[in-house]
Formats: sequence, C-alpha cells, structure tokens
Amino acid sequence: MDLVTVRTLRTPSHRDELALAPGEQPLAGGTWLYSEEQPGTTGLVDLTGLGWPDVERTPDGLRLAATCTIAALLRIAPEPAWRAWPLVEQCANALLASFKVWNAATVGGNVATALPAGAITALLVTLDATAVVWTPDGGERRLPVADLVTGVRTTALGAGEVIRAFDLPVSALTSTTGFRRVSLSPHGRTGTLVTARWDADGFVLVVTGGTPRPLVLRWDAVPTADEVDTVLAAHDDWYDDPHGSPAWRRAVSRRFAAELVAEAEGSEPAAADGVAR
Repeated sequence: MDLVTVRTLRTPSHRDELALAPGEQPLAGGTWLYSEEQPGTTGLVDLTGLGWPDVERTPDGLRLAATCTIAALLRIAPEPAWRAWPLVEQCANALLASFKVWNAATVGGNVATALPAGAITALLVTLDATAVVWTPDGGERRLPVADLVTGVRTTALGAGEVIRAFDLPVSALTSTTGFRRVSLSPHGRTGTLVTARWDADGFVLVVTGGTPRPLVLRWDAVPTADEVDTVLAAHDDWYDDPHGSPAWRRAVSRRFAAELVAEAEGSEPAAADGVAR
C-alpha cells in the first residue's frame, strides 16, 4: 500500500530525537502500517534505528523490546524452568503469517495495532506482561498489557507516547499454560482464542479474538468449570465481524474454558483442532 500522504521519514538514533511531531507515526516492522491507508499520517519515525536489544534477561524475568520481531521471539532459548514457553509458538502460529511476515512484524506492533485477533497481545496478557511506555517529557510509565489495549484499534497510549518494551515476570514464565483457538475456516482469522495459566498461586483465563479487548479472569485456585462458565455466560461484550457472530464466539469460548479448567485439574481432553464444526 502506498502511503500517499507521507512526506517524511526519520530514523532517530537517540531518545532525544524521538519526539513525534503532529502527523507522525512510529514505524517498526510496518506489516500493518503499509497494509491500508493511513489518513492523516504525514511522517514516519523508524524505531529500529534506536538499537534496542530484542531480548534482555533480567533478575525478574525477561524483557522484550517493542521492536523485537516475531521471528526473533521464536529464536529465544528458554530456561528449563519456563514451562509457559510453548505458548509463545502457539500464539505466533495463531497469527497465520508467513515466515516473511514473522521476520518483519514486531511484538510492539501487534499490541499497538490493538486488533482483537492480535495473538501476541494474548501471549503477553496471559504471561502478565507489563508494558514500558516512553512519555514525551522524557520519562516512562508502566502498565499491564491487559490495560494497554482498550478496544478495537484503541489503546491507552497518549499523544507522543511510544512502547519501549514488555517485561515478563519469572512467576508467569514458570507457570503451566493452556491454549485453544478456533476459526470459521482452516486458515481463517481467529474467531476466539482462549488461553490459561496456572500454578500454586492461582488460575488465569484470558479471552481474545472473540472480545473487543482482552478479557482477563483470575481465581486464587483452579476454579470449577461451572464457576468459569457462569462468568463467561454473563459477559456481554463479544466481538461481531465476518469471522464470527457474538453468540458463536461466546459459545466456543465457554467450551474452551471448560477444557482448560479440566486440563489444569489434571485431565487432558483432546485439544481443539482449530476448525469450527
């Protein structure tokens, strides 16, 4: 897609060169930015020139740069104790993108675009990731990724703010995770994606794809299937587009939630094959 309104391209190498002028948008992989018209965008600011390391291991866990590509994320060698790591490949594959896209699309771009089917958003929310956001005044603020995405194509980012990184805690990386996804066709966009994480401290269930923004449910211990189903049955904010009706998305999300509860309890029913029946 030609961005016919764009007149400038800047590649800052230091933070003090980053300040976004009116009409400028940050550019990382550009896989979404160049996929459709961008009315009002007059300039692009290439974040890759800032040289952020893709991955940094910290005493508290793992930091992923916003400019880390999906391919680089998949190349990370996990620690033996990171039982949650299979969720990384599962969510990456849920994007249904080619290796060419994986080598350009970024972790931060998938979150900032704030599409319901953003599977990297699902990954980060399930792993209790915190977004590190650079503010225009030279400071930074931190907020859970679950609070960063506020709706379809909307985020909590303020004017001139840029996502710098995502911090994943060790406690989440060492938990056990579960994954269920469905679409209306074998290679269709996600209709709903339900993920879970559990350990001795509790159980977290996350619904994306089928909801306009991530739905996060928490319990201090593995709940019963009825407890989870009661909450999902009462939830009334389900996404509606050609890839699935709200009623269908609610129904399959309830089914997947029950399967994940059973899995957490030690029973392992056959995983969904990802195709609607």
